[in-house]
Amino acid sequence: MAVSVLVVEDDKNIAELLQLYLEREGYAVTIASDGGQGVSKFRAISPDLILLDLMLPVLDGWGVCRAIRAESQTPIIMLTAKGETADKVTGLKNGADDYITKPFEMKEVLARMEAVLRRSGRSTEKKPNRLIFDKLMIDMDAFELTVDGKKVDTPPKEMELLFHLASSPNRVYTRNQLLDEVWGFDYFGDSRTVDVHIKRLREKLEGVSDQWTLKTVWGVGYKFEVV
Repeated sequence: MAVSVLVVEDDKNIAELLQLYLEREGYAVTIASDGGQGVSKFRAISPDLILLDLMLPVLDGWGVCRAIRAESQTPIIMLTAKGETADKVTGLKNGADDYITKPFEMKEVLARMEAVLRRSGRSTEKKPNRLIFDKLMIDMDAFELTVDGKKVDTPPKEMELLFHLASSPNRVYTRNQLLDEVWGFDYFGDSRTVDVHIKRLREKLEGVSDQWTLKTVWGVGYKFEVV
């Protein structure tokens, strides 16, 4: 059964980004757009973990945290643009288990979630770090790409991009999604960076197999297509 996460965040873009990334990682995600909804949805679904923004309408994050702590020890990670020590201390005193300052990388959010869930005794299923297709193996533990039986030198970001695409075969990703999910939430570079990395990967993979391909979906983005 998937680990359930309640995201209480009034910024629609951040909430949707968190939902996309976490659902891709196998979590079941529910969104609340204000503090009042956050408390109501917490009581309705009893999530395994809460990602809680601090500056919320109706009821701020501190108030939400206090309300939840009055009836549950469900792990809470606060997300906020404020980085002052006093705000962190206040959040922790109100019962938060961890604190992440915006802007953040999605990989950091995931790592902190997994750490908090481990400490709380709520288990998570570990996703495979090795993907195998016809004449292709992507091993993220060893950071090795094997193509037609031969190891191919591949920079880390190209490995991460290929693994990300191949983890969800036939799913189309926009360039901006790939920038957010592979390069990170706080990356502000040109989206053509994705095109450059795809081009380099194609030079390594073109014509290797007729069972899969890195495909451009014109006007949208890219996918790892499996036939």
